[in-house]
Amino acid sequence: MRLSAITISTTIALLLAAHSECLGQYTFQTAAPPPQFHQTTQWDIQPSMAFDALCLLNTLTADPFYMEYYSDEYAVFKPKLTPAAIAALTDLKRKVKDEAQSIISASLCLYLSATDDSTLDDLIATLKDPSQMQANLRKTTYYSDDDWKLFESVKGDLGVIFHFLKDIKFEDYWRQNRLPKVTAKIDSIKAELPKYNIVPEIETMLGTPLSSDRITVYMLTYSQPHGIKITGMRFLTDIAWPFSIVIRNAIHEMMHPPYHLEGNKDLTDAFNSLKSDSLLMDKVTNHNPSFGYNSFEGFMEEDCVQALDQIIGEKLGVSVNARARWKQSDDGMHMFAIALYQVIQRENYNAKHERFDQFLVRVIRSRELGAGTIGKYYAEFYK
Repeated sequence: MRLSAITISTTIALLLAAHSECLGQYTFQTAAPPPQFHQTTQWDIQPSMAFDALCLLNTLTADPFYMEYYSDEYAVFKPKLTPAAIAALTDLKRKVKDEAQSIISASLCLYLSATDDSTLDDLIATLKDPSQMQANLRKTTYYSDDDWKLFESVKGDLGVIFHFLKDIKFEDYWRQNRLPKVTAKIDSIKAELPKYNIVPEIETMLGTPLSSDRITVYMLTYSQPHGIKITGMRFLTDIAWPFSIVIRNAIHEMMHPPYHLEGNKDLTDAFNSLKSDSLLMDKVTNHNPSFGYNSFEGFMEEDCVQALDQIIGEKLGVSVNARARWKQSDDGMHMFAIALYQVIQRENYNAKHERFDQFLVRVIRSRELGAGTIGKYYAEFYK
């Protein structure tokens, strides 16, 4: 049967109308464009009372590890400590450092960086209802159920400690005695920061783009001896460190994490194969826990980042001598960094446009960096 032109036109019109009506029932979303590599680095440097207060808790627990840095400051606060504050600080240290083998300042700053808290009142309000903080953390790579349970277990202690800091007018003390030092440090280095275009260098080493080219540096006075990565393109550093360390911290912290281990079976299997290396595992299990990196996964991540940051630091002229660094740093525990650093150099890795986790899987599977090789690389490095 032949259809007339009018019938065909009518049919097409009806079909188009029906199609248009169907389209109106749905919202079509185009795929998000892939993240782009960056060409520049934007720097933002500022003080933070809240993060400084959280870092001070390391010292207020009377932990001998931090007395090397802050014995004078502890002497200022010790006479003011109440029995309730001492009990809360003792419990906080027991749960976070002694039992969970985490760093109090690093753990708390990371979690509370998922808020906009800037005052003690803000921190106290978050403790009363941390649901938004938890929701924000779930959107990052840093959330875990175990860590959240740990945070929940110390909320009561933190409430007592934050109220104690309010009662002794810590914020006034900080503004009068610590903020001027922070401001002077910021003024002394902020003009130099734009000379260091580190984001493209980091992206080249990781093989993936970062979420932004803007790095925020919080300059503190109580964070020694730790450089601390928090959520987003942000990290914490200290006024005590020279400018070159601030740059090295920025390079280092922006690479945490250098890969996504969860769900990455190839990388997990590759790392697990290294557990039969007795020299490596001795460093993992027997180092001073105050340095952190107290899980196998945490140790491996840190050593990977150290090897990468050493390469970038050398290129930008801000590194220390690699042999001296790893002989002295953290009691010489970073043996895997020493081995990986040599393999990266031999492979000329950053010229191959390989994603870092894929590179690790390849060199471990090939046994170029397999179990039993760590001691060989160490001996070669220091011969």
